[in-house]
Amino acid sequence: MSSQDSFRADALRYHSQPRPGKVEVEPTKSCATQGDLSLAYTPGVAEPVRAIHADPPTAYDYTSRANLVGVITNGTAVLGLGDVGPLAAKPVMEGKAVLFKRFAHIDVFDLEVSAEDPDTFIDTVARLEPTFGGINLEDIAAPHCFRIEEELKARMDIPVFHDDQHGTAIIIAAGLINALELQGKDIATTRIVCIGAGSAGIATLRLLLALGARRENLLLADQHGVVHAGREADMDRYKAEFAADTPARTLEDALTGADVVIGVSVGGVLQPRHIEALAPRPIVFALANPDPEILPEEARAVRDDLIMATGRSDYPNQVNNVLGFPFIFRGALDIRAREINTEMQLAAARALAALAREPVPDEVAQAYDVDRLTFGPDYFIPKPLDPRLIQWVPPAVARAATETGAATVAVPESTEYAAQLEGLLDRSMLVMRKVMRRAHRAPKRVVYPEGENRTILRAADAVREDGLAVPVLVGRERIIRERLAEEGVAAEGLEIIDPAGFAGIEDYIADLHTLRGRKGMSLRDARRAMRIDPFRFAAMMMRRGDADALVGGVENHYATLLRPSLQIIPHRRVFGMHMLFVGERIYFLGDTTVNIDPSAEELARMAVEAEGLVRHLGMEPRIAMLSFSNFGTSRSPRAQKVRDAVALLHEEHPDMEVEGEMQADAAVEPDLLAGLFPFSKLSRGANVLLFPDLDAGNAAYKLLMHLGRAQAVGPILVGMEKPVQIVEWGASATDVVNMSAFAVQEAQQATGENAK
Repeated sequence: MSSQDSFRADALRYHSQPRPGKVEVEPTKSCATQGDLSLAYTPGVAEPVRAIHADPPTAYDYTSRANLVGVITNGTAVLGLGDVGPLAAKPVMEGKAVLFKRFAHIDVFDLEVSAEDPDTFIDTVARLEPTFGGINLEDIAAPHCFRIEEELKARMDIPVFHDDQHGTAIIIAAGLINALELQGKDIATTRIVCIGAGSAGIATLRLLLALGARRENLLLADQHGVVHAGREADMDRYKAEFAADTPARTLEDALTGADVVIGVSVGGVLQPRHIEALAPRPIVFALANPDPEILPEEARAVRDDLIMATGRSDYPNQVNNVLGFPFIFRGALDIRAREINTEMQLAAARALAALAREPVPDEVAQAYDVDRLTFGPDYFIPKPLDPRLIQWVPPAVARAATETGAATVAVPESTEYAAQLEGLLDRSMLVMRKVMRRAHRAPKRVVYPEGENRTILRAADAVREDGLAVPVLVGRERIIRERLAEEGVAAEGLEIIDPAGFAGIEDYIADLHTLRGRKGMSLRDARRAMRIDPFRFAAMMMRRGDADALVGGVENHYATLLRPSLQIIPHRRVFGMHMLFVGERIYFLGDTTVNIDPSAEELARMAVEAEGLVRHLGMEPRIAMLSFSNFGTSRSPRAQKVRDAVALLHEEHPDMEVEGEMQADAAVEPDLLAGLFPFSKLSRGANVLLFPDLDAGNAAYKLLMHLGRAQAVGPILVGMEKPVQIVEWGASATDVVNMSAFAVQEAQQATGENAK
């Protein structure tokens, strides 16, 4: 099978396992006792019912409506797939729900309505108003999408927003504000050509008029040519709104002398001759996906004075709707807006434009694998993973809503609102993206001792396709090739090593015997180990420099892979850490996998290693040394061990932010810590939790994963001189890919390749 077939299989597997779909509903209140039940339902639920009946706006106080958006479609224009119907559109709507939640902490019900008739769709959606705080219309074909949104906005007293129209238009407007500044042009005198007369094109021209463009300077083109006065072919009242009194009829006519080209059409429609015909210092937004109207390298080959944006993440200046809709709805919901009007859209665009002109934090630049991002031709639109977005866009939208009368409650006080928004940040995406980008920068040879395992094969395929590493599969070559074929994974780019036929096996055997001969291993044992034990073989590859990193553990117990690695690869004090994403927070837990009962000195050494790991990932470590006691409340030797470790750290590393011994609740709740122990060195709640023994660490992370629904990356093995990462038995292909990226960046760090 081709790589495309393999990607298709991975996509279907992603959406179906371990449970179908991408979203679920979780209760926000306890319902564990009879008392809880009586409050959650009858008779307690009657009280908010009465309150809402008497005063309808209190629904925002007593229900989830204040943070609930309906993502609604009829499936008539799904991505680039066209009219696939509402049922087939559901995966896309669930995906939109994930983006709302991950970027702005907004809950979503996705609704796929079987109604191609606009009137039926309008009536259905309008009747849902009591459920939602806002409506995001999605993937509805033009021209019906215009009328649907217009009538729903007129009938409903909550925001109705068609993202395919306004989301795209807002990001285009933000980019154009900055592009015009860079090119020294004024929007009032700029000639703009929009290619594509669908929902995004029409909405973009409307918003640019509100931004200050002149109607006489706008031309709209579609597959039939320029939309001009008197044209009859393929016209409707929405296109007619931009029918120009012009002699231009063809795209080439329209583009001659134009300052700005905005493409929201199809790939390849622009040719080099079109770019040559533009005015001096032109601006080209080629936004068709996955293939732009013209590739940046093709455009720059004929013009060195242009600046560009595309819809793709692998080129500078990506016009991506995720820069807009989560944060626009966040601001609208927080002031209970009746609508998202033009002024609110302009406020979002201007906030995005202003953010791009601000100094960019290192963590954002590092996440995109660049030394720095500076406002200019290659950076005039913010990056989607910029954590500042949620603090810039919602307040601007909320202020505009208040100024235009769309808000029904006051804008939150600015300092309080900023703190509230910062608390919603999801830094997990930024952290993992940073790890992936670093790995991609200088791929290394990663050896997988479980090369016959199907999960490993899928992971190796993803690692190769993403350019994270050069995968080396250890196992029986015949079996590996058969399973690659069964999984639809191409063998090209995957190195397969069968120990039975490996040319350097005798050297491996001799090295292992030299290393372990005085520890009970005979030459015969060494020969057997190298030929039939893939873990020892892979570890020897690492020792001899034939591989840069080792990843495994999918079908074996942790110790099965750890033991030969410790026997063969040099190491310091080794311990395991898990990175846990708990809601919007990131915690590092150690030791969760290796040391049964570490001494005070060993605990102190772990703290130093953990601080280095967390700092390398771009975060400020705040370390809590955990115990069952708080600052001397117990004289137990187990508590004393933790106190001694902290004393060592305070003496030898006075600048380290570390505290203990302390209980877990005090460590993670800053108010509790400040109230009970104001002398603590922790400036805020701890993000690194070190446990006094393996029992506590292992139990804690597993409880958080399975009961607290935390997402985990790890275990991350710390202390090996060469990167070895051991996933847990039964790990998914995604887990293996994540740990491969960690291993690669460790290998880079060892050679000084990812110091930033």
